[in-house]
Amino acid sequence: MYPPIEQYETGKLKVSDIHTLYYEISGNEKGTPVVFLHGGPGSGTDPKDRLFFNPEKYKIILFDQRGAGKSTPTASLEENTTWDLVKDIERLREHLKIAKWNVFGGSWGSTLSLAYAQSHPERVKTLVLRGIFTLRKSELRFFYQEGTSHLFPGAWEEYIAPIPEPERHDMITAYHAQLNSADEETRIKAAKAWSKWEMATSKLYVDPAQLAQADNDRWANAFARIENHYFVNDGFMRDGQLLEKQEIDKIRHIPTIVVQGRYDVVCPARTAYDLKKVWPEITLHIVPDAGHSAREPGTAKLLVDATDKMADL
Repeated sequence: MYPPIEQYETGKLKVSDIHTLYYEISGNEKGTPVVFLHGGPGSGTDPKDRLFFNPEKYKIILFDQRGAGKSTPTASLEENTTWDLVKDIERLREHLKIAKWNVFGGSWGSTLSLAYAQSHPERVKTLVLRGIFTLRKSELRFFYQEGTSHLFPGAWEEYIAPIPEPERHDMITAYHAQLNSADEETRIKAAKAWSKWEMATSKLYVDPAQLAQADNDRWANAFARIENHYFVNDGFMRDGQLLEKQEIDKIRHIPTIVVQGRYDVVCPARTAYDLKKVWPEITLHIVPDAGHSAREPGTAKLLVDATDKMADL
């Protein structure tokens, strides 16, 4: 990854009566524009997200999606859907007076990248995607109900602990009730448990720093509530919509590189494989020694290689 850099511009963009987005720009003011779409939904951006891009070649645009990071109001679920976020990306592009840009997204960011590109293919020059996630029911079941639970039984026990045993047949719905409880203590306890489950399973080798992030009340509350809100509503789209032929046909011409961890148990490789089947024109890299995180060495290297290649297209 590239060395740390500072942003040269920050701003706030009001996108509705409720929501105001935080955005920042770094790199080369006259470089190739690239927009970074963060994961979660609800995780927000991090200064390290700038480091996937050559700062001499790219105008690097990061923003926090509705309710996440420095965007306000924090953890808000009102007017917060996939299609609201797609409209926000377009508003930001228009606000910054950018004709077309490269799009980079991993995990939920890959979902949003595909949804945005399929909605506005004429505005997307290239796609770099990681940890493909299309919000199908089968994907959600694997991570939140049965699948990853067999690989991380200790972390799974902690994840299910806040949920009464009779409700554990549908963990997403059970968590929804607690994350929206009128009791703040119940909400925060559930948010931390939900967040810790993902932090504990995101890397091939468990990262204590990631686990510690789940103990941050504000971050965990936004991350868990917004994620769960999207998942309990099936991403506000048809099951498998992003993989449908008529949707892929809209973006088939866009140069696309996908980087996928072989041992990703949050967004398993099956989804990247299914994407490649319906869209054989993409370049798919399977990283043999990586899990879900973008910052594992093999994945990070291939992502940087991809952005280097796309910078000159």
